[in-house]
Amino acid sequence: KNIEYAIVDRAFRDGKITPRIPKERSGMTVAVVGSGPSGLAAADQLNQMGHKVTVFERADRIGGLLMYGIPNMKLEKETVDRRVNLLREEGIEFITNANVGVNVDANELKANFDALCMCLGATKPRDLPVPGRDLKGIHFAMEFLTANQKKLLMTKDGTLESRWEKDHWINAAGKNVIVIGGGDTGTDCIGTSMRHRCNSVVNFELMPQPPMERAPDNPWPQWPRIFRTDYGHAEVKAVTGKDPRVYSVMTKEFIGDENGHVKALITQDVEMTAKGPKAIEGSEREWPTELVILSMGFVSPEAYVAEELGLDVDQRNNIHAVYGDFRTNIEGVFAGGDCRRGQSLVVWAINEGRGIANAVDQYLEMKRVEEPAEGHSAFVNLSSLSPTI
Repeated sequence: KNIEYAIVDRAFRDGKITPRIPKERSGMTVAVVGSGPSGLAAADQLNQMGHKVTVFERADRIGGLLMYGIPNMKLEKETVDRRVNLLREEGIEFITNANVGVNVDANELKANFDALCMCLGATKPRDLPVPGRDLKGIHFAMEFLTANQKKLLMTKDGTLESRWEKDHWINAAGKNVIVIGGGDTGTDCIGTSMRHRCNSVVNFELMPQPPMERAPDNPWPQWPRIFRTDYGHAEVKAVTGKDPRVYSVMTKEFIGDENGHVKALITQDVEMTAKGPKAIEGSEREWPTELVILSMGFVSPEAYVAEELGLDVDQRNNIHAVYGDFRTNIEGVFAGGDCRRGQSLVVWAINEGRGIANAVDQYLEMKRVEEPAEGHSAFVNLSSLSPTI
């Protein structure tokens, strides 16, 4: 990874990576909804195929997960901006603060573009419906990470207002932080809390601690399910002398103070059975905390865009489209990335973005043959695009 970074940085520095502006244009227009890894991959490839591409992003900056979901210590935002600026120079148009299904009408997009690519991501987080969940001080991981990243970016730009910090920033400084759930996102929440100078941080894992070496039922070439230490765990251990992870526990209840703010939570130890995790009676423990971060993954894309367009969804509420084909049940609308396959890796999102581009290109080629271009503009009658976007 570091070698790849070094090669690309050197290539940019030496002027070897320059805009590739398509020599010919097809006259066809494509709207891409979402500017995360799959959306950017689809937009890049469709633009190189000669189509006019416009990317709609509901946040105030382009990049999706790359901009707000991955902290600076793992991905510098200048790196994201550098690539986005290159795509912009190559002819892709980016529109921010465009929340399709809210302040941009999805059906108008469909009507005014020759094809519509849904690259929404899987942004609906898994919740923890236990008593006390509505207390203040309990946040989803992306709320915590996004607010932190926005503060850093606004501070750098000189646009941070004290009122914004008071109303939106989630500060872990001096607090006992509990992160519920593991994975990359959980680690990022641990690392961010450490940088806020939290008082302590504990990470709850429902599953038992993995073995140090492969188990007999986990042979090569399967992914090795073994104990690993990520950067967040290592940082906590370096400061406190103790790994922050506590395994085989589930949260039973949140406890609040007189102001409605979380002050502690109750856990139970669990054992794994054939039917799943089972709570062990009499194993309750109380943990002091002023900030709880829920990092238990994502269940599906948010439903409002699919509902507005009338898109079919599968049993997990992901947009239904077959891998390799990527067409939805609505003519001219395609879907890929996490909103189609469910929460997955960035490399899979990029793969699906490129797959969408190939499928859309084939569709547009057929459409050009069947319906000769009439020279219409992509933004004719797109009344929902207000001047504030």
